Amino acid sequence: MALIIDGKAIAQEVRAEVAQGVAQFKAEKGITPGLHVILVGNDPASETYVRNKELACADVGMHGVAHRLPESTDQATLERLVEELNADGAVHGILVQLPLPKHLDALSVLAKISADKDVDGLHQISAGRLLTGYEGFVPCTPRGIMRLIESTGEKIAGKEAVVIGRSNLVGKPVSLLLLNQNATVTMCHSRTRDLAEVARRADILVAAIGKPEFVTGDMIKPGAIVIDVGTTRVDGKLKGDVNFEEAKEKAGYITPVPGGVGPMTIAMLLSNTLLAARRHG
Repeated sequence: MALIIDGKAIAQEVRAEVAQGVAQFKAEKGITPGLHVILVGNDPASETYVRNKELACADVGMHGVAHRLPESTDQATLERLVEELNADGAVHGILVQLPLPKHLDALSVLAKISADKDVDGLHQISAGRLLTGYEGFVPCTPRGIMRLIESTGEKIAGKEAVVIGRSNLVGKPVSLLLLNQNATVTMCHSRTRDLAEVARRADILVAAIGKPEFVTGDMIKPGAIVIDVGTTRVDGKLKGDVNFEEAKEKAGYITPVPGGVGPMTIAMLLSNTLLAARRHG
């Protein structure tokens, strides 16, 4: 029976560390770290995420500012706001809440964010720094995943890691982070041959494909660390990419859904914002 990796508890540890760091930074520099979030339109889920980020900032003593723009906002107006925030010394982190309305070019907007304020870690420069080993901002969810894996106390070096999913947001960056910790990494996707057999080799299995309960118990190596990134609503309930009931009988450690990876994302966003303030200050 697997040990449950408690993402809520670990996220609270990260928040406590950030709150202590923010207090120390204020005392030394007289500056309050500031995170500015841009929300375009009135998507209910996005509004909830933004509100949670505002509350999280207040909780650790940061300035959290939300710029709420109407659905009709055009590309030039949105990019002009990003440029204004880039130039504002009181702004340490900038995040554009995705998805944007369909008439807006998200990649172009993200490219306008200063790489020094890209606390979401989605800028091309941030991705390049991660790939080449230079200091930069790591996307929040992958950074949280690594903290969850480390919480098990198991060494990553020398382990065989399998990542199911190759998105820019999770799959690719977490693969690089695992590689940087000297794991042997295989990245799987929709065209991987005999994916189940590949998954069964994994000492560390990260499922990030958005297909509810895709990973079944017979795909888990006994004793593996299983990290479930999926969050799909099925019949009113959140389901992960892993069949939890089956997988927990085989795995050594496993994250639940909800309460696993999810809470880590905002916690690491706060950590990245503090890091941005320190580099700026």
